Amino acid sequence: MRRRALRLFEGYGVEIEYMIVDVSTLDVLPVADEVLRAAAGRYENEFEAGPVAWSNELVLHVMEIKNKGPVPSLEGLAGEFQDSVVRINGILEGLGGKLMPSGMHPWMDPSEETRLWPRRNRKIYATYDRIFDCRNHGWANIQSVHLNLPFRGDAEFGRLHAAIRLVIPLMPAVASSSPIVGGKISGLMDSRLYYYSENQRKVPFITGKVIPEPVFTRDEYESKILKKIYRGIAKYDRERVLGYEWLNSRGAIPRFDRSTVEIRMLDVQECPLADMALAVSIAAVIRALVEERWSGVREQQAWGVGPLLHVLEATMRFGEKAVIEDPSYLRSFGLSLRRATALDVWKHLQEEVLLHDPLFEDETAGAMNVILDKGPLSRRILRAAGRKPGRLRLGRVYESLCDCLMNGEMFPG
Repeated sequence: MRRRALRLFEGYGVEIEYMIVDVSTLDVLPVADEVLRAAAGRYENEFEAGPVAWSNELVLHVMEIKNKGPVPSLEGLAGEFQDSVVRINGILEGLGGKLMPSGMHPWMDPSEETRLWPRRNRKIYATYDRIFDCRNHGWANIQSVHLNLPFRGDAEFGRLHAAIRLVIPLMPAVASSSPIVGGKISGLMDSRLYYYSENQRKVPFITGKVIPEPVFTRDEYESKILKKIYRGIAKYDRERVLGYEWLNSRGAIPRFDRSTVEIRMLDVQECPLADMALAVSIAAVIRALVEERWSGVREQQAWGVGPLLHVLEATMRFGEKAVIEDPSYLRSFGLSLRRATALDVWKHLQEEVLLHDPLFEDETAGAMNVILDKGPLSRRILRAAGRKPGRLRLGRVYESLCDCLMNGEMFPG
């Protein structure tokens, strides 16, 4: 029986992708299928561990943890995810591995180390690989957190999609954790998003500009976006293996099959507590926009892709230090300024929204304070790594991140 579609903010879903690495070298270790076999007693794509589930991803060195269905509140979910991290690490200990957080592996060579998922649903992954060649950073080395928010009907979708589009450019300022690529400082605070935006260049409309277009009904979305995506992929995918709405790879994608919008903008943090702090914060700001706290829905829906992309490109490169010089954008969040840093905006939002939101518990508030006071995880990684980090220094930094993940602690940098 089809589940009743939830109304706005009646439920939440979170998915977190972790790398599996060798316990001694921290190189990627392709054993996700063996972890699931050890847990389930046979090779499976998914294993239910209480209120959360573990599942495979495109590559064998990545494991996803997610809540099994929408939950009415994010309260307590960090603890459930943390329990699974500890349990998976217990299994990995016997395989010579452990979980590593952050948005990208700091020295992985995807051309040599990529191993695709070889079991059930492998045809999907093989099709992606045949068309786009998945042995590159944009496919094999991008670990993200997905936040799912529900809607019921076009009116709610239109309000939710408009609000999410406005918040997307601010997300890397607090959620970036991928400043190191190929053993070197990349020059971007959010390298994962850069590679994500480039990974389907053969059919560029699949990802678009990452910022979703201003489309606010299901019929309009299907005609203006999804049908164009399907037409673009058709000549490469005659069997229609990929011809479904999940092929859409914008920074937030509506899943009309389950009446949710899936936000894909967040790098993985150092522990589930930090991921949940960001999820709660972003949901709270989106909710304030949906409630028209600072701007009306028509005003929100009027924003085109270009101005939002300009802000996003700045936060991807500079993180919380990005300067926003668009007074209209700042007014959308209640700031009467001609220019402000992304950190200024987030501190304003903390005072206006986060400190008063019922979802914001003491633990998540504390984690968010670390992010706003000491910078996003990318900033703290760079501070710990130094200006020209070698492999030994990077190893120490990412070993510390693995410890933070195992112990459920924030990384001070």
